[in-house]
Amino acid sequence: MERITTKALAEAFIDEQVREVRAQVGDKKVLLALSGGVDSSVVAALLIKAIGKQLICVHVNHGLMRKNESENVIEVFQNQLDANLIYIDATDRFLNLLAGVADPETKRKIIGGEFINVFADEARKLDGVSFLAQGTIYPDILESVKQGEGKKAVKSHHNVGGLPDDLAERFELVEPIKLLYKDEVRVVGRALGLPSEMVDRQPFPGPGLGVRCLGAITRDRLHALREADAILREEFDKCGLNQTVWQYFIAIPDIKSVGVKDDSRYEGWPAIIRAVNTKDAITATIEEIPYKILHTITNRITNEVEGINRVLYDLTPKPTGTIEWE
Repeated sequence: MERITTKALAEAFIDEQVREVRAQVGDKKVLLALSGGVDSSVVAALLIKAIGKQLICVHVNHGLMRKNESENVIEVFQNQLDANLIYIDATDRFLNLLAGVADPETKRKIIGGEFINVFADEARKLDGVSFLAQGTIYPDILESVKQGEGKKAVKSHHNVGGLPDDLAERFELVEPIKLLYKDEVRVVGRALGLPSEMVDRQPFPGPGLGVRCLGAITRDRLHALREADAILREEFDKCGLNQTVWQYFIAIPDIKSVGVKDDSRYEGWPAIIRAVNTKDAITATIEEIPYKILHTITNRITNEVEGINRVLYDLTPKPTGTIEWE
């Protein structure tokens, strides 16, 4: 398959997928998890072009979203794009299941499994839904499949396989971008007419902040993570790094160190900044952030976010590190 690098190639791909989706779906309804990230947004736009209101977009707020993420999804897709959107606030449902769970793979499987359960609950309320659309892309498949005898999968992805038997019998998968890399998905999104702030936004994992709140998730550490991440993104926007860095985020481990605040001993978590560049998500290099910007981010996070007393910068490329910590 020729890589999609131009608008002409993207348009040809879109035309082909529109024909294939229409042939596959017919007059049935399709359910799509719409996170607002690049992959799900492109799939939504592509399916809207192919089948219109037959597509039912479901945005699940699992309590692991970035600051104002759900509000932005509703604004863009429901208010601006007039999508057939259902909003579900399942924060307590997810966080209760994740309480005390520290293993990264277990967390991913709980989050992915509960997404399926939420969709099943919603599907029972809807008539004529026969298909489940997913924003699976090729790196997801590569990292989820064991690469030869004796080798382990890098990680589990919530949108690669694993459907329970009852849903596997009920839903047929629609995965129009599963053979594309992230850079190709962006080219397709532009050809579909999606706004740049949507197509060029940094990737956000399906498990959300659940894989950045390292170890067992607690609500106070999750809140600190969300606030610190918002500061990082705000400062990157101010200096233009949001236009040059592919993905950037905060991770907070479940450890504390001694610090000083208001002339008193203060134990807090470290906030770890990760900023990487990549074309295919298979390898990644580290962005060299000017110290002045790092100092500004550090000062804001340690002064504005309760519970954090240190800021660190992750210098590890992929490989040996993955893009996410978990």
